[in-house]
Amino acid sequence: MLWQEEVSPKEIKLSPEIVDLVFDIHCQCLPVDHAYALSQTIQQSLPWFEQELQAGLHLIHGAESGNGWYRPNGQDELLYLSRRTKLTLRLPQYRITAATRALTNLNLDIAGYSLTVNKAVEKPLNPMPVLLARHVIADPKQDEEIFLEQVVMQLELLGIPCRKALCGKTHYFKLPEGELFTRSLMIADLKPSDSLMLQQQGLGSGRKMGCGLFIPHKDIKPVNPDKN
Repeated sequence: MLWQEEVSPKEIKLSPEIVDLVFDIHCQCLPVDHAYALSQTIQQSLPWFEQELQAGLHLIHGAESGNGWYRPNGQDELLYLSRRTKLTLRLPQYRITAATRALTNLNLDIAGYSLTVNKAVEKPLNPMPVLLARHVIADPKQDEEIFLEQVVMQLELLGIPCRKALCGKTHYFKLPEGELFTRSLMIADLKPSDSLMLQQQGLGSGRKMGCGLFIPHKDIKPVNPDKN
């Protein structure tokens, strides 16, 4: 039995002004492990990005599979991108104009690979009941159970009850100071307000390298236990 006492959430203001800014890009390929290189390049192009607490960077993921092709996972492998691949920043509304002006038509060097940024559109956050974070910073010495216990505690501080959570893939990123270990995390059965809260606030650190940022996950529908 899991018994959770009611906790008093911290006062956190929901901001409807946080959106995803989605850029079309032209890029043939990138290293699978491009988190640090992309983050550094974006921060050089947007001097305010690092200090903006609500700003985040979605890593360029690419498709998992398609036409017999499967996404590589090795750090040193290359990720070949389609024309539909996007570059996405999560930003407060008042930063949208500055980011659009600074990045549009810019040619970025990402670890030696060329990425051209094209036009952008704003995409509001979608309060779906199931959210996925592909990367949440974790301790590699801890097992999934302890990791999920810590997730529940962090969600409680946001005032979000955690009914269903599932760990997925693990990943290592190369950084100048060493390796960074992450786990993917799916949270299900979220109320619309909690879903928006979690997307706006994120979980843990590393937002500037794509960690702790949640996106809607449409492939899995929460099961209704009352229906057999």
